Amino acid sequence: MPARVTTLSAGGGAQSLEDAFARIREELDVRVAFPREVLDAAEQAAASAALPDRDETAVAFLTIDPPGSMDLDQALHIERDGDGFRVRYAIADVPAFVETGGPLDGEAFLRGQTIYCPDVRVPLHPEVLSEGAASLLPGEERPAFVWDMRLDSHGDGARSALYRAMVRSRRRCTYEEAQGETDEETLALLHEVGRLRIALEAARGGASLQMPQQEVSVADDGRYGLRMRPTVPAEDDNAQISLLTGMVAAAIMIEGRTGILRTMPPAQERHVQRLRRTARALGVDWPSAMPYGELLRTLDRDDPKHLALVHEATSLFRGACYTPLDGAVPADAQHAAVAAPYAHVTAPLRRLVDRFGLLACEALTAGTAVPEWLRRALARLPEVMQASERQARAVERACTDAVEAALLEHRVGEAFDAVVVDRDDRGGGVDVQLTEPAVSAKATGDAPLGDRVSVELVEADVERHTVRFAVR
Repeated sequence: MPARVTTLSAGGGAQSLEDAFARIREELDVRVAFPREVLDAAEQAAASAALPDRDETAVAFLTIDPPGSMDLDQALHIERDGDGFRVRYAIADVPAFVETGGPLDGEAFLRGQTIYCPDVRVPLHPEVLSEGAASLLPGEERPAFVWDMRLDSHGDGARSALYRAMVRSRRRCTYEEAQGETDEETLALLHEVGRLRIALEAARGGASLQMPQQEVSVADDGRYGLRMRPTVPAEDDNAQISLLTGMVAAAIMIEGRTGILRTMPPAQERHVQRLRRTARALGVDWPSAMPYGELLRTLDRDDPKHLALVHEATSLFRGACYTPLDGAVPADAQHAAVAAPYAHVTAPLRRLVDRFGLLACEALTAGTAVPEWLRRALARLPEVMQASERQARAVERACTDAVEAALLEHRVGEAFDAVVVDRDDRGGGVDVQLTEPAVSAKATGDAPLGDRVSVELVEADVERHTVRFAVR
């Protein structure tokens, strides 16, 4: 499921929220600190990584990430290739630093992925690796897995190679910088390839969901405010390169009948209908014949109501799981949102499964046997990743609730216009979408689905990260 990223930029004035986030991490058993032996192993690995012989440092790679990012998994280079394109995508070579069965490997299996909170990031690997020796920082020579992909003039028909090499990123771009520049060939071609890949996604019935970033601030009077940082087209274009790589990796795994896919069933009709009711509540026009994937591509990320609908659309991306391949391919190997087989192989600094997906693809493309230890690891990963995803989602939900409580704590007793988007048949009550502010929440009481109602804010408790409404 796409993650909702919230950042806290309020400094000391936001102490109540910072305290709430710290309690959430403690309540949900987030492993914040690394054991001493893991830190020592990371320091040693940073100084003695197994580096590849191949040298690709002459390629003018660049990275595209949010401002301030230091854990840089991917670096990109695109050039013309006849009437098509050559896309090289360098991925941080985490296996060069992490010894299988060692302290770093064991700790990574306990964490599963990086946990993002509004105030801090809890990394999968110690920062000496994730923000240092293994990160594709500009100007630094780094080991990487390089995906070398050739596309035709329509952005399709990928022919690919995968190899390990030393690379050096020339620069680090933000999404806004990548959007505004066209003089650099890679950035100019990224927009071109991205548009072509988005058209192919639409044609096969896929749906991408780029989540905007929420920024929480605090005013002099102690009241909190929320600003959405809308996505720019460069984020969609950049995401398409990652999706392309994941589709290429999945094809390699399926052909070799070994690896681990990211699969997802089609969206449930009740979730689609809930999204339709939310669209109605927010005044967003959604023609009955338009697929949800097409709707998402039409939303204006500068419109707060459209952004609220983007957040609600995450309910369509449920049921995703990791499916290992060991000699057989499952009957349904598709990822419904991608509308194709897909694998996670582009974020090994932040997600455990990617490290093993890369190693499987490396062995398969080289025509060598996939080692037994790697097969055993692939079989373990679904359970490990499912647990880490549950934890990450729980942290995200609790932090979002705390933020919304902070935004509304001065408005207890006020009435708000809302639309009923769902009913809780087990616990009673309804889910409502407020028109302004564009907040979704639970409310006690009852009303028919789709009805416009007035709800009273009964409670907004930052410490308990609770927001509660009642239908009037």
